[in-house]
Amino acid sequence: MSIKPVIAVSHLGCEKNRIDTEHMLGLLVQSGYQVDSNEELADYVIVNTCSFIQAAREESVRTLVELAEANKKIVITGCMAQHFQKELLDEIPEAVAVVGTGDYHKIVEVIQRAEAGERVQEVSAEPVYIADETTPRYRTTTEGVAYLRIAEGCDYRCAFCIIPHLRGNQRSRSIESIVAEAKQLAVEGVQEIILISQITTNYGVDLYGEPRLAELLRALGEVEVPWIRMHYAYPTGLTPKVIAAIQETPNVLPYLDLPLQHSHPEVLRAMNRPWQGQVNDGIIERIKTAIPDAVLRTTFIVGFPGETEEHFQHLLAFVQRHEFDHVGVFTFSAEEGTPAFNLPNQLPQAVMDDRRDRLMQVQQPISLRRNQAQVGRVVDVLIEQENPETNELVGRSARFSPEVDGLVYVQGDARLGSMATVEITGADVYDLYGQIADARTQLRGALSRVSAN
Repeated sequence: MSIKPVIAVSHLGCEKNRIDTEHMLGLLVQSGYQVDSNEELADYVIVNTCSFIQAAREESVRTLVELAEANKKIVITGCMAQHFQKELLDEIPEAVAVVGTGDYHKIVEVIQRAEAGERVQEVSAEPVYIADETTPRYRTTTEGVAYLRIAEGCDYRCAFCIIPHLRGNQRSRSIESIVAEAKQLAVEGVQEIILISQITTNYGVDLYGEPRLAELLRALGEVEVPWIRMHYAYPTGLTPKVIAAIQETPNVLPYLDLPLQHSHPEVLRAMNRPWQGQVNDGIIERIKTAIPDAVLRTTFIVGFPGETEEHFQHLLAFVQRHEFDHVGVFTFSAEEGTPAFNLPNQLPQAVMDDRRDRLMQVQQPISLRRNQAQVGRVVDVLIEQENPETNELVGRSARFSPEVDGLVYVQGDARLGSMATVEITGADVYDLYGQIADARTQLRGALSRVSAN
């Protein structure tokens, strides 16, 4: 009997890529392959690449070059494989295969073909595959949290974005399939499920003929998981029906990730997002009125071609006016293959960097105030790490999503992967500090949450 090769996986990019990585790992383990986190011990290294912006591509290239210099057999998967398949094979002789974003489920077959001496190019021109609850999965997140993909691909065509070209049009999973996977995750002890897709608020349009996010949220309310969190909620999709579902489903967190990108109507029109400029202010105020305890996160792009200082001042005022809890700022990255790549009036990187820094300087005191308002409160914290030197616990409250937001540093004892009741005692711009609450404080926190509901 031949011994199967040892395989390592290097994951780069977003949580959508992470789920693809987890499914590849699950399929390999199910097929009897040994998977090792140590790339030095591996016969093959799968690099799941990102190609969203220039910085992500550079990180992917650095990883590939380092592995090539170490004479590793490389399998290149993900967005960069979809985007630059031929170039990668031409430039990296050590690459034994490239696998597109719609083909990662063929990873076992790809390894077998590579073992037989073939140089594999498995990239579907139009990705259509989406994994479901029956696809094996080996989670790489901390034990208490899992991402759950509800749809793949995107039907929008924002001028700056390459994603529809790399991941195809939207294709949603059924509510039944999503709930089935959520129940599996609950059995595994997951405390927080994060719903992801390119546009979560458009969930179901392709499958049901209309958005069905509200129905999905209510169905997930029956799953025994304390926290259901949404990412990528476009403001136009936060209808009264969806807002009511958030209000009335206890385990759905009032955390809204709104990828607004800009505030000025002219910039939004150039971005091919003209619909958004008509609703930004109104929808945000409506959300705050309907869900007073909503935690609002957003991202902006500065330096889009043609953005003037006047446009940027409009964005600064917008951020000051709405006082978002969390803001991420990116400088424009010109992506070949997108309409924005050839737009006139491209801005120098120095101007873009300056605007990013100025916007963050405006946001930081807002984030500090929002965090300081938590001091004295008793909140649930999902405990995820322990500092072995200080015995300090590290986790997140409902205000913070993994990777992109802050952390809660906790004094006291609690089990990793569990929910702990924590009294918040301090705050800075990004993080909170607290201690495990005593019985009396826990009771006070429980009563305050009951009265809030």
